[in-house]
Amino acid sequence: MRRLFFLIIGILFLLSSANAEKNDTTLVYKFNIKENIAPAVWKQTQIVFNNAREMDADLILIHMNTYGGTVVDADSIRTKILNSDIPTWVFIDNNAASAGALISIACDSIFMRPGANIGAATVVNQGGEKAPDKYQSYFRATMRSTAESHGADTIYTKNDTIIKWFRDPAIAEAMVDEDLYIPGIIDTGKILTFTTNEAIKYGYCEGAAKDVDDLLKQANIQHYVIEEYKPTTLVKIIGFLTSPMISGLLIMAIVGGIYFEMQSPGIGFPLAIAVLAAIAYFMPLYLEGLAENWEIVIFIAGLILVAVEVFIIPGFGVAGALGITFTIVGLTLSLIDNVKFNFDNVDSSNIVTAMLTVAVSLFVGLLLALWGSRKMFTANSGPFQSLALNTLQDKQEGFISYDNKHQSELIGKKGTAQTVLRPSGKVTVENEYWDAKAEYGYIEKGDSVIVVRQESGQLYVEKVE
Repeated sequence: MRRLFFLIIGILFLLSSANAEKNDTTLVYKFNIKENIAPAVWKQTQIVFNNAREMDADLILIHMNTYGGTVVDADSIRTKILNSDIPTWVFIDNNAASAGALISIACDSIFMRPGANIGAATVVNQGGEKAPDKYQSYFRATMRSTAESHGADTIYTKNDTIIKWFRDPAIAEAMVDEDLYIPGIIDTGKILTFTTNEAIKYGYCEGAAKDVDDLLKQANIQHYVIEEYKPTTLVKIIGFLTSPMISGLLIMAIVGGIYFEMQSPGIGFPLAIAVLAAIAYFMPLYLEGLAENWEIVIFIAGLILVAVEVFIIPGFGVAGALGITFTIVGLTLSLIDNVKFNFDNVDSSNIVTAMLTVAVSLFVGLLLALWGSRKMFTANSGPFQSLALNTLQDKQEGFISYDNKHQSELIGKKGTAQTVLRPSGKVTVENEYWDAKAEYGYIEKGDSVIVVRQESGQLYVEKVE
């Protein structure tokens, strides 16, 4: 009996010890940012923070090595970190430049590998040139407010009151502004970048660590479990297709495919390319919740109006103008996270970026289509020369586009409109079909007409009253 009693006590002790050890274990959710900051990274960040909340993680650890990226996505990630209830740390593995610096400063703790760097956050355009000062001013304020969000100590002295920031906002601002002077740290004319030792010295790094395990040990976290976020294949594909460069290329493919299809008879390969490009463009945006049903409908309606203008209605008028407008609006709105026509929560920079992406892509796509049609379909030289006409139909060999003498004999003769002439259509004169054009106004099908003149193979008719 006594043995059974001690056995039960021993089992209970072991269970309690195991539970105590389990309760002392820190669950670390690790997220790798080892690429340029782009919409894909922002999407993954949202997934990571949702997963961390669901699994009741104790700590989110960002393993970073990036040279920067888009300001819009970096600001979204920064805001997510600042509003998180779960502590977020960052381990800078070599580089946290530009947008990476902003994200790092937003984190509760910063650790760096020896030899790593943080800073150089000047805003540049896609060509690597410095952006106008209004963008620099906004990003300076963003960097400053991010540093200020970590608070400060107020020190009272006999003669003055000193505010000692945990992360000096002036240092964060100097990573953007080359005109800022901080005694002993940075002179004017230079953008601030810290090494690991410098970041530790000036309060922008809690310590140097050779790897994640070393980091956790330095933070006195003895018992821990690391769960690493691994993006699914679908997330990777969506991230790839929603990048600004790929979106631009897809728009070019849409424009080029439609243009080449209009230059060739029937339905063929160019239209298939345009359709596939449109699907690749809208599908990830729809899955991400950016492109709504009505925005896709606007785009399709625009294409239909353009087709009607080109193939049914002669000339260029309201249908064509509306078609082009609807197409551009559909492509642009699909890149913006708006709710119907409410843009209150949409950053103006997102709207500008979307408009520029669509406008530049359409323009470049049209130019490439014009250039490509001459290069690829040139007789005897282009890769698709078999689709081009290689022979000439000389007049000396009996080839003529119309019988001028015969048409001249039709002037003054009456016939019947076989189609609606708005203003062009078909008529029959002396039991022969002719292409004709109304001299003025529209002529309905079945109306009697009279040929008033001919010019360049075209009969001109008037309605017989």
